[in-house]
Amino acid sequence: MTFLNDTSSFSGTSAAIRKALGYFARRAGRLINNWIAARIAHREYQANLALLRSLSDRELRDMGLDRCQIGEGLAEAAKARSCRQQSWHRNSANPIDPNHYR
Repeated sequence: MTFLNDTSSFSGTSAAIRKALGYFARRAGRLINNWIAARIAHREYQANLALLRSLSDRELRDMGLDRCQIGEGLAEAAKARSCRQQSWHRNSANPIDPNHYR
């Protein structure tokens, strides 16, 4: 009895296709996630800008801001937040091996 005529439904070609589709799905998921995160960050920026613009000059001075510094101050804060998130993401994507320090 030979098994030469027995063909599996999972051939090497279909495995390569599944792998390629999985890669594409992960990349598409990351792209959508990044786009949604950018939209959320932009909405947050707009809300903070509206809130700061609604404050009086005295309230802004109490926080150490002038009215002309509102836009650039938010841009700097957003840049710092983005750097913190990227460093956190890099650290969580490459966790330290728990057996490393044993």
